[in-house]
Amino acid sequence: MFCHATPRDDEEVVLVDSSLERWAEVLDGLDPSVTTVVMGHTHMPFLRLVDRRICVNPGSVGMPYGRAGGSWALLRDGQVELRHTPVDVEAAVAAVAAGSAYPGAEEWARAYVTSANSDADALRAFAPRDGRRL
Repeated sequence: MFCHATPRDDEEVVLVDSSLERWAEVLDGLDPSVTTVVMGHTHMPFLRLVDRRICVNPGSVGMPYGRAGGSWALLRDGQVELRHTPVDVEAAVAAVAAGSAYPGAEEWARAYVTSANSDADALRAFAPRDGRRL
């Protein structure tokens, strides 16, 4: 199964370190034949086994948390591999700035395309949306 955020909601957040109870809520109602769930929304790559299901977030090609470049997943022959492709970050920032009429486009691109926020920053920011208190 492929979905943007979770199988039940395109805005919902579930994280690599979410509790098993939280994962059970998110995956509730899935047909038992679904053995792999590819999800995203948080832009942080992970691969996790959750109650016999493979749950994978391929990350983000254009707006990663943790490290600049393209994060993606290869699914082949029942196997999942998280992959990373280096990107010319300065060229990407320049292309966004040159191709956008959005005020502050270059600053926005510099913050997001260069991966200024770490994966730990993102986990802290998303944790409340996962039902946690910090």
